[in-house]
Amino acid sequence: MLDTVLIALALAMDCFAVSVVCGMIIRRMEGRTVLSTAFLFGLFQALMPLIGWALTNSFSRYLAAVDHWIAFGLLAFIGGKMIVDSFREEEDKSINPRSLRTRLVLAVATSIDALAVGISYACTGYDTLGRLTVPLVTIGIVSFLMSLLGFFLGAKTGDTIVKKLRPELIGGVILIGIGIKILIEHLGLL
Repeated sequence: MLDTVLIALALAMDCFAVSVVCGMIIRRMEGRTVLSTAFLFGLFQALMPLIGWALTNSFSRYLAAVDHWIAFGLLAFIGGKMIVDSFREEEDKSINPRSLRTRLVLAVATSIDALAVGISYACTGYDTLGRLTVPLVTIGIVSFLMSLLGFFLGAKTGDTIVKKLRPELIGGVILIGIGIKILIEHLGLL
């Protein structure tokens, strides 16, 4: 369960960072905008692993010999990408968080990494939808809550909080750590 929560937190870091930016742009907590954005972020963060899992699950028996390497590689790649992105300069903040189209685009953009997590789930023994339910719900709820927190902090403190916390860096390190743990367990080194 700890791995599930850590993966959910790592995936939610993009939602958190984008929500901080949205909060900075609108400068106040607009209930409808904040809740619908957080809902969309949580929904897409939960749906993308399901899609990745569904696409991969049918092939998992063919991947059994290398599934731990695939999971490690995907988590390390995503984590590394998040770490590199954490050091990049801030992108253009001329987005309109009040626009439904913008919120949908942001929800999809922040959840693309979660697709690979779904692939890693298929490769690490999540062979039924029932076993995947708890991780998906956890990812969705954590992303929703982190998005709410991001909006609040963005509206109240601006971008200072993002520069100090570097949420993408933290999320990247967590994902790489989980990938290493999966690899070590499957290689029998623990």
